[in-house]
Amino acid sequence: MNWDLVAEYAPLFLAATRVTLVVSAGGIVGALVVGLLTAVVRLWHVPVLSQLAAAYVEVSRNTPSLVQLFFLYFGLPKVGILLSQEACAIVCLTFLGGGYMAEAFRSALESVPLIQHESAQVLGLSRQQAFRVVVLPQAMAQATPALVANVIFLVKESSVVSGIALADLMYVAKDIIGQSYDTSEALFLLVVFYAIILIPISVLGTYVEGRFSHGR
Repeated sequence: MNWDLVAEYAPLFLAATRVTLVVSAGGIVGALVVGLLTAVVRLWHVPVLSQLAAAYVEVSRNTPSLVQLFFLYFGLPKVGILLSQEACAIVCLTFLGGGYMAEAFRSALESVPLIQHESAQVLGLSRQQAFRVVVLPQAMAQATPALVANVIFLVKESSVVSGIALADLMYVAKDIIGQSYDTSEALFLLVVFYAIILIPISVLGTYVEGRFSHGR
C-alpha cells in the first residue's frame, strides 16, 4: 500500500462522494414517496391502479438495476426523451427503490389491526385522516428496520451509475485502476468512503428503530 498515492487520490474520492450522495439522496427520497403511494394504492384496492402498482413492484424488483439504467440513458433518447446522467441515475434509483419501499410500507400498513381503522372512523375521522393520524404513525414504527435496510441498499446500488460514466465513487476507483493500476490504493479508498457514508446511516437507523421500539 502506497500511502502517498492514497493521499493523492483522496481528493478525487471526496469529489466523487458528493456525486454519490446527491444521486443516492435523490433516489431515496423519490423511492420513499413512490413506495408509500404504491403501498396505499394497493392497500385501498384502487381499481386499475392497484393492478398497475402490483405490476410495477414486480418489474422494479425483478429486473437488474443496470438494465433499468441503460433503458433510461440509452433507450429513452430513441423516443425523444433526453435525460442527463444525474437525472437518469436518480430516476433509476427511484424506480428500483420504490418497489422495495412499497413492500416495506405495505407489510407495515397491513400489520396495523383493523380495529385501529374502525375506531378512528367511529371518532369521526375520514378515511384519509384516520390513515394520516392513526395508521401511518404505527406503520412507520413497524417499517423502520426495512426502510433503513432499503436506504443502505440504494446507496450501495448507486454504484451502477458508473456504467453511464457518472463520476461517482465506483467510477473514480475503476478509472484509477484502469489508468495507473493502483488497485490496492483505489479499492482501499473506495471501501473507506463507502463506509463513511453507510456507517452513520446504519447507526442512525438503529437509534431510530430503538426509539420506536421503546415507544418514545
